[in-house]
Amino acid sequence: MREPKPVLVTNTTPLIALTAATGNLDILNYLYARVVVPLEVAEEVRVGGKQSFGLDVFNGAEWLDIQMAEVSLQPFLRNSLDRGEASVIQTAMNMGLPLACIDEAAGRRVARLCGLDVTGSVGILLKARQLGFEVSIAQALQRMQNQGIWLSDQVVKFALAQVD
Repeated sequence: MREPKPVLVTNTTPLIALTAATGNLDILNYLYARVVVPLEVAEEVRVGGKQSFGLDVFNGAEWLDIQMAEVSLQPFLRNSLDRGEASVIQTAMNMGLPLACIDEAAGRRVARLCGLDVTGSVGILLKARQLGFEVSIAQALQRMQNQGIWLSDQVVKFALAQVD
């Protein structure tokens, strides 16, 4: 029997990366009972207007729990990270949610220092595949890179090793 689905608070880059990887955000709906998107993250996704990559997918994922108010950031977070990452961490702490989805190294480090569990877009792809979601990791990584998502060689090797 599968354990209950967790709740996730996500940053901007994973939303864009997963859209690039799979063409939609269904993978998040598959893995998580609820996906919380801080208002600051939603604004980052929408900043480029209708031409923004993934905006149509983001707007079409009506099940995303987009927060309606900005989160009041602790000075440490406000001064350490960009607005999106800081709002993800603060939202997770405020709501008592232990899992944050952040791809950037500095944000991941600070989230862990704040006591949060952290995943990223590649971790989500691997977890979903492990739980039966149909996804080619190699193709997903290639699509992400084709869209300009930077992945370290170490992350790519690790991800591909998981499926070999």
